[in-house]
Amino acid sequence: MARIRGIDLPKNKRGVIGLTYIYGIGPSFSVSILDEANISHDIKVQDWTDDQANAIRDIIGDKYTVEGELRAETKMNIKRLMDIGCYRGIRHRMGLPLRGQKTKNNSRTRKGKRKTVANKKVAAK
Repeated sequence: MARIRGIDLPKNKRGVIGLTYIYGIGPSFSVSILDEANISHDIKVQDWTDDQANAIRDIIGDKYTVEGELRAETKMNIKRLMDIGCYRGIRHRMGLPLRGQKTKNNSRTRKGKRKTVANKKVAAK
């Protein structure tokens, strides 16, 4: 079993797909990593030799920001936007969509579960 950056890669998947289990590495990055390490894209993770796994570890460690470092960097970028009080920071603070989406009907992912507001009762005469 290959373990890279604290993530156990699935043994029965091809190397290109297995590397995408690491946060911050998508399909295109995984292809470039395997090309740089001179490893075939069709070899499964369980068939990597120790030298191949070490080569991949070195490439990821040297050139890519992944897992905890990337998550921390992303959180710091969002915190910076919130601290300076720009439009995107305010939207983050309020839990609303950032990129111009309408909020009347949709955006449930950002706003959360619906909060029903009751009508005001009319006073009886």
